[in-house]
Amino acid sequence: MSDLTFYTNPMSRGRIARWMLEEVGVPYRTEILAFSTDMKSHAYKAINPMGKVPAIKHGDTIVTECAAICAYLADAFPGANLAPPTKQRGLYYRWLFFTAGPLEMAGCFKALGVEVPPDKYRMVGCGAYADVMNTLELAVSENRFVAGDQFTAADVYVASHIGWGMQVGTVEKRPHFVEYLSHISERPAFKRALQLDEEASKELQPTG
Repeated sequence: MSDLTFYTNPMSRGRIARWMLEEVGVPYRTEILAFSTDMKSHAYKAINPMGKVPAIKHGDTIVTECAAICAYLADAFPGANLAPPTKQRGLYYRWLFFTAGPLEMAGCFKALGVEVPPDKYRMVGCGAYADVMNTLELAVSENRFVAGDQFTAADVYVASHIGWGMQVGTVEKRPHFVEYLSHISERPAFKRALQLDEEASKELQPTG
C-alpha cells in the first residue's frame, strides 16, 4: 500500500479527488468520514481544521481543497502525465483557479438563490452569473481539453463542476458543456471512481 491516504465521504466534493486519484493510478488508502461526527473530531481537524473533506496525506504532506489536491497529485506523480510542461501551463492554471474561484462562487450563489445586484458585481469575484457561464463555455470550446490537446488535472476539476452543476441546476445545460462532459466521462478512471463512490454510498446507507 502506498503512503497516500484519502479522506472523503462519497456524498461530497471528495468525488473530485477520487477521480483524480484514479487517474494517477497509484495505490491509496481510503478513510470514509461521517459529516457531523468524524469530520468534526479532533483527530480529523488535525488533518483539516475546516472539518471538511476531501483531504489527502502523502507521507508527511497534507493537502486540502480539491483544486490543490488535483494540482498536487499531478506534480507528485508526473508519470501519469496529468499536467502540461511548466512553460505551457497558462490555460491549465487559468481554468483550475477560475473554477475554484468564480465558478464555485457563482454556483453557490445560484444554489442559495442569492442575486448579486449589478452595482455590486465588482465586490464579488464571480461578477455576473452570465459572464461566468460564457467564460466557462470558452474554456471547454476552444480546445478538446481545457489546457489544449492533452487531458490534465484541470479537466478533472472543471468537468466535475460542470457535471454536478448541470445536475443540480447551478450550471446551464449548454451544448458545449454537454458535449465536453460526454467525452470526458468516457475515461476509464472516471468510471472506476464513480463505481467506488457508489459502492461506498451504499455501505453508508442504514439497513433494516
